[in-house]
Order: sequence, then C-alpha cells, then structure tokens
Amino acid sequence: MAEVKVAVRIDNLRAPLRKSLQLVSAMGARAVEIDARNGIRPSELSDTGLRQLRKMLDDLDLRVASVRFPTRRGYDTPQDLDRRIEATKAAMQFAYRVGAPVVVNQIGMIPEEKDDPRYITLQSVMEDLGSYGTRIGAMFAAETGTESGETMAELLNASEDSYVAAAFNPGQLIINRHSPRDAIKALGNRIQLVCAVDGVIDLAAGRGLSVPLGQGTADFPELLGMLEDFQFRGPFVVGRREMAAETVLEELTQGVAYLRNL
Repeated sequence: MAEVKVAVRIDNLRAPLRKSLQLVSAMGARAVEIDARNGIRPSELSDTGLRQLRKMLDDLDLRVASVRFPTRRGYDTPQDLDRRIEATKAAMQFAYRVGAPVVVNQIGMIPEEKDDPRYITLQSVMEDLGSYGTRIGAMFAAETGTESGETMAELLNASEDSYVAAAFNPGQLIINRHSPRDAIKALGNRIQLVCAVDGVIDLAAGRGLSVPLGQGTADFPELLGMLEDFQFRGPFVVGRREMAAETVLEELTQGVAYLRNL
C-alpha cells in the first residue's frame, strides 16, 4: 500500500502564516491546504509575496497540496453567478502559481431532475471550470457531501469535453446519510483529494455531526483500500469547519498521526 500523503488546512490554526506553517511542519505533515477566500487572497499575492511564500514552504520542506475556495453560494444559484465563476477561476490561477493541483469547493445542491434550470446551470458551470482547469494547469474539485456520490458522478460525467475532479469528504457524506463506500465506487479515479473528515449520526439529536478523525463511523482503513483500487495518490487533508479554538492544535496533530499510522 502506498504511503498516505497528509496535508493540513492551515485556516483552522487561526495564526499568522509563518507560524501556521511551522506548526504544520512540527506535526509531521508535509503539505498544507490554503484558503484563498479567508486566508491568502489571490488578488493580494504579489510576485514578491509569492517568492516569500515559496521560501517559507521550502525552508520547512512543505508544499501546497490544495487551495480551498469556499463561496457564499453554490454554482446552482443564479445570483452573482458570473462573479462567483470569475472568482473561482482566479483561485485556480492562484493555485497554479503556488504549485497546487486542485481548487476545492462545494458546488451547491444538485437537483434531481435533469431538466431543472439549476441542474442545467450547474452542468454548464462544471464544463466551464473543467475546460478552464485544463488550460490553466490547476483542476477544480467538487467536494462531496450534500448529495450522494452517485448523483455527483452523474453530473460530472455528463460532459465529455472537460474534466472536473472530486474532493472526497466521507464525514460530510455520513452527516447527510450517504454512503462513503458507494461514493468511491461512483466517482472512482475522479477523486484527486480526500477531505479527511469523520462523522456520525446523532440519533438523539436527529442530525449528523462532524467529529475528530477516528471518532466517527468512517472506516478510513477500508476507504483507503478502496481508493487504492483506483490508484489514488492524492493528499488526505486534515481539518474541518467545526473545530473549537482551544482544541484545534491537538485535534489536527492527532489527525495527522492517525493518518500516518494507517
């Protein structure tokens, strides 16, 4: 089995960039995920800033595994859609500049009916971002979770002329009562990155919850084996939205250790 490549979401650390990179290096991870919306903004990274970032990474033997670009709305929502697409493309250009192969974002709700205007819009946007990724040299990766892997695969497979990758998030799938195993089977080698998030269904509360790695129902050893069947060689990115500030460093460190021991 290939070595698990571990990266860390540095936006979770809520610390200055240099300090965040030092913390990640001390955890034993060899890569980071940068937030291009709430962290380093593409429009603010000058050539000098890019050289400084590269030097900080090189000094700590780190690389940028992925760029996260969370938009306020999905690509199924017409309001300000053109501006959202252009901002996503700017994030893809930024990813290429920092050496990251993918930009990760949730795409929005996928309607059940293919003749739904929102479905047609989503399909068009995915084709556009897929084609742009081929030209720029950094792919767009749709993050799983809201819908089943089968539903997402059907949308992404609709275009033969462009390529959109998948960012596999087992925790979000569990939270929304979808099967991570079925998602891997459906998305296959489209999966270029794993959002290493765990989840459980809280029967008492009647909802799903995101939890630290190893404390949920995601069977990461099994999922890793399934990904191996598709020759997956991408990163496992540790970090989740719902992290308490007082325990974030401990949780990230334990998450890195958990994955390195698989």
